[in-house]
Amino acid sequence: MLTRGGRIEWVGRESERTYTAPAEVHDLGGAWVTPGLIDCHTHLVFAGNRAHEYAERLRGKSYEDIARAGGGILATVRAVRSASEGELFDESVPRLAALMSEGVTTIEIKSGYGLTTADEQRSVALAAEVTPEVTYLGAHVVPPEFDGDPAGYVALVCGEMLTECAPHARWVDVFCEQGAFGPDEAAAILAAGAAAGLQARVHANQLGPGPGVQVAVAAGAASADHCTYLSDADVDALASSGTVATLLPGVEFSTRQPYPDALRLLAAGATVAIATDCNPGSCFTSSMALCIALAVREMRMTTEQAVWAATAGGARALRRADVGHLGAGARADLVMLDAPSHTYLAYRPGVPLTTAVWQAGHLVSGDRPAASASRGRGRGR
Repeated sequence: MLTRGGRIEWVGRESERTYTAPAEVHDLGGAWVTPGLIDCHTHLVFAGNRAHEYAERLRGKSYEDIARAGGGILATVRAVRSASEGELFDESVPRLAALMSEGVTTIEIKSGYGLTTADEQRSVALAAEVTPEVTYLGAHVVPPEFDGDPAGYVALVCGEMLTECAPHARWVDVFCEQGAFGPDEAAAILAAGAAAGLQARVHANQLGPGPGVQVAVAAGAASADHCTYLSDADVDALASSGTVATLLPGVEFSTRQPYPDALRLLAAGATVAIATDCNPGSCFTSSMALCIALAVREMRMTTEQAVWAATAGGARALRRADVGHLGAGARADLVMLDAPSHTYLAYRPGVPLTTAVWQAGHLVSGDRPAASASRGRGRGR
């Protein structure tokens, strides 16, 4: 593989191409190289933690009971609102570093834990410092100050809050579920986002059957995320549209809910992505490798399907053609594994296999392999 200027210039057998010797040559000794992993659904910008809620759920308390007692999303909202900008930054950046150390080179980050204009604006602005894939999720839940007036909150999300957040974001998202936002509210929020230049994504069909997938497809959303409870009509809609089904198996691992039926989606011809959904409540993991292993073990995907979903699938969920593959012209995002095959990502769960990560040709994690003076016969360049 020859990279130049942060892009992949050529891939193939060394004997098949004549080129000017590059400035550096690295023999990776046969190590497996994958495209940089793409985490296309995260909630990294938050403060505090909800570890006690996780323990309570494992003891049998329901998510609804925890929320009614003051926990759930609104517990994180309180923590974010009380955190200074510096505290919010200092808590969020290590989570990004953890993802990158495991091979994530493209990441999407949502807001959604501020739910005031000022707190949502600083959340998307902070996210924009580290990624262009920023999602405005003012429509996460209705905050307490709008109890009894959801229409008033939707108006804020579509109005002043959107105006302040749109300059920092590429995407608009809505949690379209019972207890959050209904289909008409979701459609209105996505339409307002589109008018402000933002592309659509939707939290859909996580907690039960519902309209989320249909709302996403009707809005031309890049991705419908979760997709745990799907009707035949939902599967057909995803398969016949450009909307990617982004599956988040870490959520089901953490909540003990049923896993999405990935094989049903794939058999129908839908495009499937995998992401972590790293968040403080339902899934506090920053390991894409774990999600790949869960996709193989629990959703019965092949290792090829799971790794594709974590790379090329994630790229499609972000409507990116420059990442997620190792073809000529792609950004030089590379992950070197201490393994002879990508299968080891599922075969050795819980074992750190990533030894080096390059983003746009620059080493961002791990140790650079020793440069050699000649090209030799090294593999895995």
